[in-house]
Amino acid sequence: MEPRPQPQNNSRSYLLAALFILAALNLLLLYFYYQEKQENKTKDATIVAKTEEVLIAKTKLDSISAQLDSKIAEIQRLGGNIDSLMKVKTQLEKDKRELRNVGTFDQKKYNQKIRNYQAILAQKDQEIARLKEENGVLTQQNEALAEENSGLKAERQSLSDSVMSVTTKNQELAEKVSIAAALRAEAVTVNSVNTRGKENDGGTYKAKKTDKIHISVLLAPNGLAKKDEKVVYIRVLDPSGAVISDMATGSGEFTYNGQGMTYTAMQRFNFDNSRQRIDFFYGRGGQRFNPGKYNIEVYSEGFRIGEGEFAIK
Repeated sequence: MEPRPQPQNNSRSYLLAALFILAALNLLLLYFYYQEKQENKTKDATIVAKTEEVLIAKTKLDSISAQLDSKIAEIQRLGGNIDSLMKVKTQLEKDKRELRNVGTFDQKKYNQKIRNYQAILAQKDQEIARLKEENGVLTQQNEALAEENSGLKAERQSLSDSVMSVTTKNQELAEKVSIAAALRAEAVTVNSVNTRGKENDGGTYKAKKTDKIHISVLLAPNGLAKKDEKVVYIRVLDPSGAVISDMATGSGEFTYNGQGMTYTAMQRFNFDNSRQRIDFFYGRGGQRFNPGKYNIEVYSEGFRIGEGEFAIK
């Protein structure tokens, strides 16, 4: 009687079952990897969208702040009460500071705040119109007295012209002193930093070996500059001329020549007139720098104090 080949058939069955289980596990791992990758893409897109919403809200609040300051000055000039507006200004500045936390930003909440502020500005327009009307009545009542004192008015005008001339000269002198006392960047250099923290100089760097950039601003000595706390802003402009910025990593806005400008990074320091070097390390959160020429602009105390450049290939 011939023996049955049962053990060999069982081994093949076990082997096929094991191979099937391994294949199923690999498919399951691939599925989990794909799901995680999709979730990361969704999170990144959400962060970018939320940052844009924060910038839009900040721009609107800055505009409201400027209008509010103008109305406070106008109402004060007309003799009105500005106590309520000062409270509104305090709350507005608080709302602007809270925008720094992108993670807790609520667009619906801020849209309502903006509408409320706009309603207050509209109400104050009506109050300003009423105050102007009241002041107009007083002006008419005083016209007769003004005519009787025309001689004194002429003398006052002459004195006012003299004072204006002196004031203008003093302003010109103050502006010259202010310019002379401004900080100046003696040198602005940019090094590339790889993922291991090693720096390279030369001004032209490979994109794949540039994880961050190290911007170094060397301040020139200036005996006229006041020794106190100062702020230095840097703007990194990409090859297209756009400012590289990210609210989540410390970017924001500052005022230059009466206009708001976006900065890439800022740093506070105590100026001691000792040829200080201010260092900035800036990365793009894992993104590579695109090839091309980059420009660096340096600002402090309302002046553009230096510039530099580097290139990525």
